[in-house]
Amino acid sequence: MKAHDGMYIDGAWRPADGRDTIEVVNPADEQVIGQVPAGTALDVDSAVRAARAALPGWAATPPAERAARLAALRDVLVARKDEIAETVTAELGSPLKFSQAVHAGAPIAVAGSYAELAATHSFEEKVGNSVVHHEPVGVVGAITPWNYPLHQIVAKVAPALAAGCTVVLKPAEDTPLTAQLFAEAVHEAGVPAGVFNLVTGLGPVAGQALAEHPGVDLVSFTGSTAVGRRIGATAGAAVKKVALELGGKSANVILPSADLAKAVNVGVANVMSNSGQTCSAWTRMLVHRDQYDEAVGLVAEAAAKYGDRIGPVVNAKQRERVRGYIEKGVTEGARLVAGGPEAPREQGYFVSPTVFADVREDMTIAQEEIFGPVLSLLRYEDEDDALRIANGTVYGLAGAVWAGDEAEAVAFARRMDTGQVDINGGRFNPLAPFGGYKQSGVGRELGAHGLAEYLQTKSLQF
Repeated sequence: MKAHDGMYIDGAWRPADGRDTIEVVNPADEQVIGQVPAGTALDVDSAVRAARAALPGWAATPPAERAARLAALRDVLVARKDEIAETVTAELGSPLKFSQAVHAGAPIAVAGSYAELAATHSFEEKVGNSVVHHEPVGVVGAITPWNYPLHQIVAKVAPALAAGCTVVLKPAEDTPLTAQLFAEAVHEAGVPAGVFNLVTGLGPVAGQALAEHPGVDLVSFTGSTAVGRRIGATAGAAVKKVALELGGKSANVILPSADLAKAVNVGVANVMSNSGQTCSAWTRMLVHRDQYDEAVGLVAEAAAKYGDRIGPVVNAKQRERVRGYIEKGVTEGARLVAGGPEAPREQGYFVSPTVFADVREDMTIAQEEIFGPVLSLLRYEDEDDALRIANGTVYGLAGAVWAGDEAEAVAFARRMDTGQVDINGGRFNPLAPFGGYKQSGVGRELGAHGLAEYLQTKSLQF
């Protein structure tokens, strides 16, 4: 798609306040493919004012009509699915098949789920002698990441619109073309002017202005834990609601009764998916000591298949960050069994699929989020030891458990300090809540629980 040179505010593309721009680079070949405006605090202020002006009308719109607009948005996304996939591939570097299936497919499913929820959700309930109303929280400032650019936008904007909120979106600066395409889809779907607004720009400028703006009632942010802390502090000073989906260091626990080969193959695929740029990736594989050597061989064999199947990481800074972690793993004594820090190609921001064995739980690569195609294998003595290791980071976003008996896996999963656990390779569910424990965030996305984040409660006593 051709990049817009303005902001989408109050139902139209408008000139940006300043002249600064952000270049969009294809990470596969390092070529500039477009540029978008670098928004200022004045751009953010204009967008928030438009959202506030549109709020009373949209909040008063019957849920059935809000549902109809979301259904229309889903239909537009379906019609433009190929364009979405091509745009994500161009600015993120994701292989086209993965972009078609995941980067385009998942947000279409989520948009459809909120069209249904908006039509069927009960926004009022009777509790004793009270009537409890669930009302829109107000204007939402949505700040989204680059790793799943459209999915993260839809996961915030769709429930906000379903709830009756209005939105100002500040997308990641690496993937703004996907956000502009989404704005076009919103417009085509007939969402009223001002209900959705888009300001492209840098996080420390446009993102900070959005988080600080007194006209924003809720800040919904997905990204690093470090930035999430700053946004939480900013919002806290204004007693403003936040929803934070942050980092992860998820454990993939393979119990002795599991099908080891299947668990390993699915686990490696999970980590290599999206070039490892997934906050919920199972980047720590925990294997019983008696099966550990066999698992190492299976993992190395599986990882070798991904050498030419994964795309690049998003930019040069991210590539150097991931390579730095790989070098740190070697320095701290982990055994490299696949990949390494050397660049696999001369052009593009590629990182070799990398696997470490003999990883201790106190190593940097076992504690910090790398956000690249890097897997750490850790051995455990028994189930209690596995649980201790699995729960032994500051994160708690996702995880997996494998066992020959499903009940055994479920019993272990219930003891994990994490927001989502896949049992024996359980499939993604767009209706199930997603979010973390500990420093992985506050609040939930997707389904009815995601809708609840954008509602506030009022009780009427009779």
